[in-house]
Amino acid sequence: MQTRICALVLLLGAIGPAWGEDAKPDYSAMAPIDKYRIASAAEEIALARSAAPASISADAEVLTLGAHGYETAVKGKNGFVCMVWRSWTAEFDNAEFWNPKLRAPICLNPAAARSILPAFLERTQWVLAGVSKPQMIERTRAEIASKTFKAPEPVAMAFMMSKRQYVNDAGAHWHPHLMFFVARTDDAAWGANLDGSPIFASQSNPEPVTTFVVPVPKWSDGTPAAMEAH
Repeated sequence: MQTRICALVLLLGAIGPAWGEDAKPDYSAMAPIDKYRIASAAEEIALARSAAPASISADAEVLTLGAHGYETAVKGKNGFVCMVWRSWTAEFDNAEFWNPKLRAPICLNPAAARSILPAFLERTQWVLAGVSKPQMIERTRAEIASKTFKAPEPVAMAFMMSKRQYVNDAGAHWHPHLMFFVARTDDAAWGANLDGSPIFASQSNPEPVTTFVVPVPKWSDGTPAAMEAH
């Protein structure tokens, strides 16, 4: 089984706190599962499609969260897969790992759908089956040790351009952006995380994967996005 890849955007809460120390929510435990659900399948499908321009998402497969994991709600034609990531996409040590408010619409290209998506679907199954976070960490490490981990395929990337995204409590909507997944590499190879660089990078742990994030100037509906510094 493949391990999952963390979404860098869920780590960007470190950009700037939105809560005082006394008011900071406690996400140390999973909330009731209903808190992570979206009111209707139609609403979740529309939110998932908002991750990418309609020229991509209109023909994409769409997944929605079911009782035991993500399920195909709409069959696709172009190899892309759109869905709404929940908080457990984050790194295990992320303070918002169990934040039930998080909604991160994403459309993965065919390469990412083959090499990134299966592991995330597996983690979601663990969560819905009641597997604890320590157990998930143990399972992830075991998959890496057994060499069943599969590196991201070349050109694995995803669109996260939804104006309705809620990526964390600190920077709820942040920027529309593209994500690129590669086998672990040095941030400097892409000029990431340097002063003035528009590229952010995160090293997944324990997975040997680097995720690069590149902000773009427009939301998926074509409206401009403010590109102020965070």
